[in-house]
Amino acid sequence: MRSRAATSSAPHKPSPAEVAAAAGKGIRDVIAPRLRVLFVGINPGLYTAAAGHHFARPGNRFWPTLRAARFTDRLLHPSEQRLLLENGYGITNLVNRATATAEELAPAEFIAGRMRLAAKVRRLRPQVVAFLGMGAYCHAFGLPRATVGEQSSRFEGARVWVLPNPSGLNANYQLPALVRLFKELKRATD
Repeated sequence: MRSRAATSSAPHKPSPAEVAAAAGKGIRDVIAPRLRVLFVGINPGLYTAAAGHHFARPGNRFWPTLRAARFTDRLLHPSEQRLLLENGYGITNLVNRATATAEELAPAEFIAGRMRLAAKVRRLRPQVVAFLGMGAYCHAFGLPRATVGEQSSRFEGARVWVLPNPSGLNANYQLPALVRLFKELKRATD
């Protein structure tokens, strides 16, 4: 008899129990040397950690935004995240601890995350580090505020962009606005 995994092409959808059990877990980076853009999320949500794929929660707009901004040729499912590497893009998180909301993170976690990220950036040397969340970027760098788009400072030699968090919970930016901002980054890295 064939296993369910062998007969089903549908990605695994975590159960509510698996989602609840994901609290505090991390998720693997999708990284490689000399990326064009290293996207930096705030931290994995519980659904993402349970699924084991970045931005996996239904309703997260990261993957549709990447497609609409032409970072990918088609809409990728989160389970296809490693395909990003073929085009020179990667994903990591500022804090690699799954929580129900980013508000559960302590300020010290953002600072420690910045230090871990600095080591990755020095080692991997991406052209651009794109932070997906203005508040997280400000917490990590001790800034009172930031503007969307390219920043004047560099981070370990890489250009820095700050973009809105693509979470479906971020009502301040609807999909068309996210796409416009991501397209600006895409044009700047082509």
